[in-house]
Amino acid sequence: MRDEIRRRPWLYLGALVIAVWMAAPPLVALPMSLSGERSLTFPPHGYSLRWYGEFFGNPVWLNALLSSLSIAVQVMVLSVVVGTLASFAVVRGRFRGRGLLELVGIAPLVVPVVVLGIGVYSVFLKWGLVGTAPGFVFAHCVLAVPYVVITVSSSLRTMDDQLERAAQVLGAPPHRVFRRVTLPLIAPGMFAGGLFAFVASFDEVVLSLFIASPRLRTLPVQMYSSVTRDIDPTMAAASTVILVVSTGLILLGTRFLFSSTAEGRSQ
Repeated sequence: MRDEIRRRPWLYLGALVIAVWMAAPPLVALPMSLSGERSLTFPPHGYSLRWYGEFFGNPVWLNALLSSLSIAVQVMVLSVVVGTLASFAVVRGRFRGRGLLELVGIAPLVVPVVVLGIGVYSVFLKWGLVGTAPGFVFAHCVLAVPYVVITVSSSLRTMDDQLERAAQVLGAPPHRVFRRVTLPLIAPGMFAGGLFAFVASFDEVVLSLFIASPRLRTLPVQMYSSVTRDIDPTMAAASTVILVVSTGLILLGTRFLFSSTAEGRSQ
């Protein structure tokens, strides 16, 4: 590794600069959330936990946080189920239009979110789902399912099919082959896809703005509404909460994936 850095120092220096450039703006929110002043200033002249108390003590902010967590968990579970089934259809299916199905499955990652928001709002308005928890879950699944399709499809394509065939030859019924052989092999892909689905739902703001209501708002929508009225460090505290939750989940998922890969190699 050191020899590679010595041979191509500018490449690694450029990568370091890009990493710092991308990580610096979110990290600015942390010291601003600890400011003792009534306005957003950086660097703060004094430090206090006052704005975290304002965040967790204000029912509006707390309800928005709980709504975001509840919706994100439901989106994660539903996206893993739907995305896994779609992945089996794309990878194992033998029918015409399989490539088109895969393209449609990942299309929400390419289509601008504003376009999706307009379409979702027009459909949900007819169905009466605007401003409801199921509406948020279904809308966020549109953006979250493609992550599961990508990760689980990759796991299915790279797994060893001989293991499933060996279990079938030994007399295992299909449901037991799936539960004892296939599912453990694709579990890392399902876990990674579910993790991305949770983060995508928890951070989503553009699509949520189209279907939000005064009775139900997610944390990013509440932050957007707050910044249009007043700017105080409470919004920085909310940003830090989102940053901590998202980063913690990503680190947890990375550790799980590395441990799963290491166990697979050792076996």
